Amino acid sequence: MRGKKENGADGVDRGADITRRDAIAAMSAAAVLTRLPLGSPFPLPAKPASRLRQSVSRWCYGRIPIDDLCVAAKSYGYRSVELLSEPDWATPKKHGLACAMANGFGTIPVGFNRPSNHDKLIADAEAMIPKAAAAGIPNIVCFSGNRGGMSDGEGIANCIAGFKRITPTAEKHGVTLCLEVLNSKVDHKDYHADHTAWAVQVVQGVASPRLKILYDIYHMQIMEGDVIATIKANIQHIAHFHTGGVPGRNEIDDTQELNYKRVMQTIADLEFTGYVGQEFVPTRDPLTSLKQAYEICDV
Repeated sequence: MRGKKENGADGVDRGADITRRDAIAAMSAAAVLTRLPLGSPFPLPAKPASRLRQSVSRWCYGRIPIDDLCVAAKSYGYRSVELLSEPDWATPKKHGLACAMANGFGTIPVGFNRPSNHDKLIADAEAMIPKAAAAGIPNIVCFSGNRGGMSDGEGIANCIAGFKRITPTAEKHGVTLCLEVLNSKVDHKDYHADHTAWAVQVVQGVASPRLKILYDIYHMQIMEGDVIATIKANIQHIAHFHTGGVPGRNEIDDTQELNYKRVMQTIADLEFTGYVGQEFVPTRDPLTSLKQAYEICDV
């Protein structure tokens, strides 16, 4: 559309020329802006630093050599490769990564809920904790064991008694023991610590800063749901998180039921300073899924 007509002293219509020149100038400027090189006076805003430290659970990527996994994980932004046994503890460090969580003593079905297991578990813990501390590992995973007909109250009391025997060593060396909560509905039938409240009672009963919960989001979504409210109510008892899509423990994208972006925003808003460990089993190219998971949780 032409602007208002204006005639100069020579009687020439200047309005059309002014409008045409303005339009050409505007188009030229737009064309230049689309071709701005990197480092131009108009750089894109820098991406904010991630508020969460992310880790990779080794067992989910067992077919990838650990050194290759470390290289790939670091390139995506991960800070740790975890759930390693002692022979592999030093490998992430070679690549500038941590091992945020060591495989611990005992097993999922054989844990601290039975006094008959205590002496062996405690001997193994006393040997492992100083080594983990020397290797710079902040956390060791631990388990309640299976019920086997035992009541919740008895299992909680037994776990408290067992953990109280080793938390002084954990406190001395600055290593946190992490009682993992797992589902007993799908994956770990009869596991005792299958609800957050059960594990919280153990942690509160031991009353040591070196016994916390490994809160597995996948497992607790299956057992009790309401994960955001549960995390908010119990964040002071949680040292570490694990992920996994529900159902199936696969990718954490929109193929499953949880909104992991929102869950991670909640954890970050609570100023959580531990690690979030990706513990899902990929159904496609594993490194593509691992990169995508990092981006989903990068809040």
